[in-house]
Amino acid sequence: MKSGSLGRYFTAEFKARVVQRLLAGESVSGLSREVQIQRQILYRWRDAYREEGLQGLARPRGRPRGPSRRKRPAAPPAGEERIRALERKVGQQALVMDFLQRAFKRVKESRPPSKAAGGTASMERSRP
Repeated sequence: MKSGSLGRYFTAEFKARVVQRLLAGESVSGLSREVQIQRQILYRWRDAYREEGLQGLARPRGRPRGPSRRKRPAAPPAGEERIRALERKVGQQALVMDFLQRAFKRVKESRPPSKAAGGTASMERSRP
């Protein structure tokens, strides 16, 4: 075991001895207090040993590489993003126009037909 300014570093051999004690049935809480290592870390070591053996305990320091460490695709250039935004806007406006055309058509169909062009109004005008 080595001490460093950024934290403690444990050799694979030390980890293996601790894991062997866990697998032999020692209490995780008691062992955690004895070696002054958090229980969560002991469980992590145990699981790594079960999955990969000693190789799992000899992993390099730092954050493990995985799906979260993959490079994200580069953002499209500003011009392409502007084009996409405008295309979305045009699509939304087309939907609104379709809706309004159908609504006006229904209103027009629901109105009673006029009897003749220039016919009398349904109500007479009031005279002053």
